Amino acid sequence: MTGRFSAGAPVPTDDRPNEECGVIGVTSPSEEVGELVFFGLFALQHRGQEAAGIAVSDGVQARLHKADGLVGQVFTPAAMSPLQGMNGIGHTRYSTTGGVGTRNAQPFLVETVHGPLAVAHNGNLVNAGELRTELLTRGFGLTASSDTEVMTLMLASAGGPTWEDRVARTMPAWTGAYSVVLLVENRVIAARDPWGFRPLSVGRLADGGYVVASETCALSTLGCREISEVLPGEIVTIQGDTVRRRQALVPAVTPARCTFEFVYFSRPDSVWDGLSVHGVRQRLGEELAREASVVADVVVPVPDSSIPAAVGYARQSGIPYNDGLIKNRYIGRTFIEPTPVMRKRGVAMKFNALTENLAGKRVVLIDDSLVRGTTAGPLVQLLRDAGATEVHLRITCPPIRHACHFGVDMGHDDDLIAAHLTLDELRDVVKADTLGFLSLEGMMRAVGRDGGYCNACFTGAYPVAAGAPRRKDSFERVLGAVPG
Repeated sequence: MTGRFSAGAPVPTDDRPNEECGVIGVTSPSEEVGELVFFGLFALQHRGQEAAGIAVSDGVQARLHKADGLVGQVFTPAAMSPLQGMNGIGHTRYSTTGGVGTRNAQPFLVETVHGPLAVAHNGNLVNAGELRTELLTRGFGLTASSDTEVMTLMLASAGGPTWEDRVARTMPAWTGAYSVVLLVENRVIAARDPWGFRPLSVGRLADGGYVVASETCALSTLGCREISEVLPGEIVTIQGDTVRRRQALVPAVTPARCTFEFVYFSRPDSVWDGLSVHGVRQRLGEELAREASVVADVVVPVPDSSIPAAVGYARQSGIPYNDGLIKNRYIGRTFIEPTPVMRKRGVAMKFNALTENLAGKRVVLIDDSLVRGTTAGPLVQLLRDAGATEVHLRITCPPIRHACHFGVDMGHDDDLIAAHLTLDELRDVVKADTLGFLSLEGMMRAVGRDGGYCNACFTGAYPVAAGAPRRKDSFERVLGAVPG
């Protein structure tokens, strides 16, 4: 596609860390699982909007469909029809290693001497470059530029009498973040890195089958009960109405769960580390009100992820809460590239201001993060244009000063505005009357944990040695993507 209709061209108005990916695996003793995987992916759509894929096995043959686009665009009735079987996995993608393009879409499906193997992965291996080089040296051919393909080929060539043994033998070679699901002939296998960076949970279906997914919201959507986390370093096998658990690696002494799951990524109706995401977000707002109070007339969130925090800020501060920005929820990804005139409108394509709630008011604007600084300034101006007399910007996490190496695309150090500017300079850039960030201590008080979380994007203290920063398209040297 060319001209104005360019495949997957996102509207460049968002200044957020981008979603990582979502994975799901389903097994059932009594029904086809294709539709269950499909609806589970719908519940995980917020984790990635670049591509989606489903692989299903009938016990003999595995079938795969994947393509660029949203879940509802990729899986038409015609595409779903061949996906027949009692075991299946799915993936919704935002690229963190490997460039944008169908060839990097997941799951990856290969034939092995042990039967079919499909793999879908959420996270990022910090040693993917070394593993990739080793595979090439051993004579493997690579068709994509994703670390997930590297994981797939390593598993396909691993020794061991069972797939669970091959996974257990391969996991020590993977350094970094991985919540991974595998589809083999007659079952689904899930595994999680020993640091527990990315979420992964398992639950039981009403018919006795099982589901494993990145977030509990997907399990709840499918009616699961008996929900529990896949433990760091654990392998979980689901097959029909049975579940088997195996501790393959000793969990890290200090876990490294991603705090940003609470701040932004996870859906508010999910549970992460036994905690309600919605509840933590409200407490983030309460802590922010304690640390960065201001005299104002109204508290307004940047929808949607900041709404619970704004409720918490209003409750703690006593300042009334109200809507001030209305979000166009369908502009986040479009297959129609905006014209230059519309591109200049920027944030106005995604948000409209409610003048009646803002005119003549001193506004506390609550947002979840400040990354590149490209959206905050236009949002502040949008409120001023609607008649706000003062705009006080409050951020529900500390300043992001360091890149993430574990599956969150928030740019590199050069892209992060807080890495180079003081608080006063940041305030001047976004043109707010005042600017306040939640402290690291306040954020962890809201979470309610003393430790066990990765806060490297705030502190620079990485729980795993990550080496030199690598851009997500760094493996595109030979296999260049063809423009859409």
